[in-house]
Amino acid sequence: MPATALAEPAPATPAAASERWTRHLVGRRPSATLWGWLAPLIVTAVGGFLRFWHLGRPHQLVFDETYYVKQGSSFLDHGFERSVAPSLGTTADQRFTSGTTNVWGTAADFVVHPPVGKWMIALGELLFGQTSSFGWRFASAVCGTLSILMIARIGRRLFGSTLLGCTAALLLAFDGHHFVHSRTGLLDLFVMFWALAAFGALLIDRDRTRLRLARHLADGEPERLRRRVPSARLPGFGPWLGLRPWRFVAAVCLGLCAGTKWSGLFFLAVFGLMTVLWDLGARRAVGVRRWVVGGLLKDGLPAFLVMVPTAVAVYLASWTGWFATRGGWDRQWGAQHPSERFGFVPDALRSLWHYHQEMYHFHVTLHSPHPYKTNPWSWLIQGRPTSFFYESPKKGQDGCTVAQCSKAITSIGTPTLWWAGALALIVLVVVWAGRRDWRAGAILAGMVAGYLPWFQYQQRTIYSFYAIAFLPFMVLGVVYVLGMVLGPPTATGRRRVVGAVLCGSFVLSCVLLFFFFYPLYTAQVIPYTQWAARMWFPSWI
Repeated sequence: MPATALAEPAPATPAAASERWTRHLVGRRPSATLWGWLAPLIVTAVGGFLRFWHLGRPHQLVFDETYYVKQGSSFLDHGFERSVAPSLGTTADQRFTSGTTNVWGTAADFVVHPPVGKWMIALGELLFGQTSSFGWRFASAVCGTLSILMIARIGRRLFGSTLLGCTAALLLAFDGHHFVHSRTGLLDLFVMFWALAAFGALLIDRDRTRLRLARHLADGEPERLRRRVPSARLPGFGPWLGLRPWRFVAAVCLGLCAGTKWSGLFFLAVFGLMTVLWDLGARRAVGVRRWVVGGLLKDGLPAFLVMVPTAVAVYLASWTGWFATRGGWDRQWGAQHPSERFGFVPDALRSLWHYHQEMYHFHVTLHSPHPYKTNPWSWLIQGRPTSFFYESPKKGQDGCTVAQCSKAITSIGTPTLWWAGALALIVLVVVWAGRRDWRAGAILAGMVAGYLPWFQYQQRTIYSFYAIAFLPFMVLGVVYVLGMVLGPPTATGRRRVVGAVLCGSFVLSCVLLFFFFYPLYTAQVIPYTQWAARMWFPSWI
């Protein structure tokens, strides 16, 4: 965004002035056509069909579903997470999937993730049955499908193009990593969903606020014309930009994001900074004299007062089941440990604080070995995808017709998409540093919040499937580069044709590879040789 206001003479009419300032502050916007909704909905319907088709297969607890699915069921029965009865041992999962929900002992379970994601899983269990594999994966499939629609509309708003928005939706719909998470009752897809929703809300807030600023400037055009002032140089700190309901919506989403996993706190911090920087840029662009101080006082302080308390309140509200019952982990700790110094704090809140201290200690000291433990450096290139499920049926078992078969669910991201994402990240950094393109900066903000923090935990036991949190922003980065290849609307016909062929070929390669790996996403029984042919690298096995 340029540092000074427009210098051409002010237009004669307020309507023309408003349009001029809108183009300057908001940029190119797609027209509000029916196709702007219809095309994203078509892509979403295709992605949703794939995600819901045979969603309940396999009817087994896959990977960490053994924790979160049963904990969601415990929420419905008790309001908090109970531990499995010790007498059941390793048979608890089989009993649960066979229809027995009462697998609980009498003790509370020490759970290290907040409740939101498990309540979302529990909602599907409430609707379709606690031991229904369709039910415990229902919320993941819904959020996975809705995220396709969200990224289409976000991309449309971000790039000013329905075509590019739908391209982002198509790439997300046919990414294997997103697909597997959308069909599994884990927590990380919910982190991604709420972070993406918050990002979309802040984009709407940015556009609406700048439109309001454009109208404010347009209303002042006649006075500047009479005074022959060619720019929008504004005195003092600039105008107050009014109430920001979409910023409140974003705060609610970020509270739910952090209430799913603590890694959501990074999105709150980064997105909060991002939205304030957008406001500072708007004030600078229209010539506010004291744009830094004005932006911090009139935008930054209200943003903090709205977003942080709202997110905290939503987070605390997510613990309602724990507050309302007496049997949760550490629930009685405050009553059992009176405090003279903090006696004014209710026992329940002191108990929750102590519980969080225990959770934090667990997270920072988790160094247990695991065959799929990975380093975040390898995530973008799909160095070691996580195997969620694997069985080896023999001939005559489970439909196997050869000597040995494989039945697997492996979270392999569509390789061409992820490898392109690694290159796109470099392009985004260069473009943002060189051109100060706010769109590149916005996408990088999502990558920073979802990806960068994991580098400080490289010695901790972490997995590549955590990358689902920043996947939509990686997709937007790829689409940003595809837009550069395609060229602007003013590009020559030949440039547009060549760009369309290149971009179309890339998208087609992603779709074809998705279907190539489809058996490994959906626990299809295939000959072992076919499974091995899809294990492209030794690190994938």
